[in-house]
Amino acid sequence: MKKLSEWIVRYRNRILTVAVLLLIPSVYGYMKTDINYDLLSYLPQDCESMKAQKVLGEDFNLSSVDFLVCNNKTDAQAAQIRQEISEIDGVEKCMWRDEVLDISIPKEAIPDEISKMLYEGDNTMMIVTFEEPTSSPKTMQAISEIKKYTDEDCYLGGISAISEDTKDQTEHDTPIYAGIAVILCMAVLFLGLESTVAPIVFMIGMIFPIAYNFGTNFFLGSISYITKALAVVLQLAVTMDYSIFLLHRYEEEKNRHEPMQAMALAIQATFTSITSSSITTIAGFAALCVMQLTLGADIGIVMAKGVVLGVLSTIFILPSLLMFFDRAIEKYKHPTLIRQLRKLPSYVSEHAGRIVLASLVIMIPFVYGQSHASVYYDLISGMPQDFASIIGTSQLKEKFEMTTTHFVLVDDDLSTSQIQSMQKEIEQLPGIDNIISYETFAGPGIPDTYKPEAVSEIFENGGWKMLIVNSDYVSATDEINDQLDQMDTIIHSYDPDGLIGGEGSMTRDLIHTTDIDFAVVNVLSVVLIFMIIAITFRSVSIPIVLVACIELAITINMGLPYYTRTTLPFIAGMVIGTIQLGATVDYAILLTTRFKEELSKGSSVHQAVRTAGKRSSISIMTSGLSFFAACIGVSFFAKMDLIRSLVVLLARGALISVVCILTVLPAMLVVFHKPIEKTTKGWPKEGVNSYEKN
Repeated sequence: MKKLSEWIVRYRNRILTVAVLLLIPSVYGYMKTDINYDLLSYLPQDCESMKAQKVLGEDFNLSSVDFLVCNNKTDAQAAQIRQEISEIDGVEKCMWRDEVLDISIPKEAIPDEISKMLYEGDNTMMIVTFEEPTSSPKTMQAISEIKKYTDEDCYLGGISAISEDTKDQTEHDTPIYAGIAVILCMAVLFLGLESTVAPIVFMIGMIFPIAYNFGTNFFLGSISYITKALAVVLQLAVTMDYSIFLLHRYEEEKNRHEPMQAMALAIQATFTSITSSSITTIAGFAALCVMQLTLGADIGIVMAKGVVLGVLSTIFILPSLLMFFDRAIEKYKHPTLIRQLRKLPSYVSEHAGRIVLASLVIMIPFVYGQSHASVYYDLISGMPQDFASIIGTSQLKEKFEMTTTHFVLVDDDLSTSQIQSMQKEIEQLPGIDNIISYETFAGPGIPDTYKPEAVSEIFENGGWKMLIVNSDYVSATDEINDQLDQMDTIIHSYDPDGLIGGEGSMTRDLIHTTDIDFAVVNVLSVVLIFMIIAITFRSVSIPIVLVACIELAITINMGLPYYTRTTLPFIAGMVIGTIQLGATVDYAILLTTRFKEELSKGSSVHQAVRTAGKRSSISIMTSGLSFFAACIGVSFFAKMDLIRSLVVLLARGALISVVCILTVLPAMLVVFHKPIEKTTKGWPKEGVNSYEKN
């Protein structure tokens, strides 16, 4: 590492030039990376609802479906709108009555089942299907074009329309999120660092890893809109302490060496110090990759990659910037408001046993709260209610009672009598509003002028028959999940391979999938970090102490929503725990390492923990408050509840983690020092020196 650090210092200007040039392909990669706005598409492909979606897409050309509600339109006007929409690039088909029944036929002559689905007072409804999946660029563009063909009397509702509104909102908001995070993070750095210029240099340095991270997402094909919205904020918050450490070490080495040698030594020390902490952070994000819901891998890969690039940029690029701005960093200084803690470490040392006992007592209600906190899976409820697509979806629910639509798929070998029998059984279930199938159009009372080929193309394809079942129940509720279970029983009695697709079925699978993922990810992330800490410190007991303290912070954070009556998005439990674990472990390792150093100098346990608390406090508070500021600032601006909920949890988690690391962890190191000494290889013996210089 010595030769590499000297090489970095010697060729720092060339390295910076290459780093700047690499921004060009990074920008290109960022522009070419697709964004996925459909979170349900991350479900495992082998679950029933995704199998159904595959059949709907491949055999029925129903990759994505939206519904258009038109108010105060004559049948002739509605037919014209349908024709214009059908010709839009990306639209597979726009279905309305004129495809199967001539518009010359009076509404009164249409069977009640069909009339109820198509008409409600002065309103009529069309079904729009698209050539590609819900959030593909082609589908997004098609929805934009549909909006141009419609006026204020028409409302487009459905998942694709909501995804398009989400796209517009996130494209508008993401740069603002980044700007808020940068400004507030810099504000905290100004409070914690003496140099007025250093925070600006840090932000310039952060441009490189953030740009590289977004650029290399091109190789993933696409990332979720959640990842896109949060990646800058999280990467900034999680990796900023690497930059702070390099600056502090460089300033320390300059007191003994000339600048080039000082920077080379600072790079060596920084690399050694941040390697273990960054590996634990990466491991926490990597744990997300085992989730069945591949949204976890999406977030995990991007954030783990961001940490790696943050470390590399700190080692290779930031030294050049610090040396270039060295004179300005030294010249322009100001008093700091984030000061070294002096009284708190002494208090913790004197009352260590009581603090550990109190933390155990405090944890009990939060363990209960964490396991009983309310969670929502209905993605629509977390969207701004003024979205045009949300208004359109509300129109469907209110006027056509299409709260949730199920797509039932059964073998086309089933006879007409079997289909009708199955349909009657399903209609008798609580919450079922109506069912539309081929048999609906082929029954008695249908005019002779209807077009059977068009109906057959809609409802019978690829060896499957489809039934459209409209439910009064909202997706992601116990009522609709029970309804789907009962439908499964009925359908499988006629066709063991029958499937149910649609938002309700996919959300039910989402609930089942995330329940398993939550347990697996939490256990795996703890095990991985436990192993890394154990290897780093060559200890059995230290990882237990550190992980216990970190889990206390996470439990308090995730248990609070129960007592504040806050409902969390389904992804919060998995993502927040992992991110908070990865960020907090850095603080824990920093304080524990300093504690070990003080013991090796001959200090007593109490003296060592006081010194470690004092010396580590500025770095921990500056880093934690930067994390808090970046996230809390975004929360005040975010309009989507899912984003707002996540950043609020992250911001609060940062504060709780700082408090736990500066109070509970030192207390645990004092209380459990004897077991640590016996179970840690090379752990220094307690000294007897009790005098401490401040």
